Amino acid sequence: MIKRTTVRLPAELLRKAKRKADAEGRTLTALMEDGLRYVVSDKPVSERKPRPKIPIGKETGGLLPGVDITKFSDYQEMEDLEYAERLRTGFK
Repeated sequence: MIKRTTVRLPAELLRKAKRKADAEGRTLTALMEDGLRYVVSDKPVSERKPRPKIPIGKETGGLLPGVDITKFSDYQEMEDLEYAERLRTGFK
């Protein structure tokens, strides 16, 4: 049985969620349903969300060329790409 409900979200979060759903060719409802299933799963919290990976060069130990961690859009793009990869592999 499917129920309707009202959810209040910050405008920025809703905008990002819509963008992610569009990029994945899914509905916002499907994205939210998957997210809720993930959050209420029986997995321990430490296993749910991996820490974000910051691209660091192995030779110098510094950031890779072209990555500016002071620009949130660059960081968001890295996080989106990482999320898309986890979706592709089934969150394994």
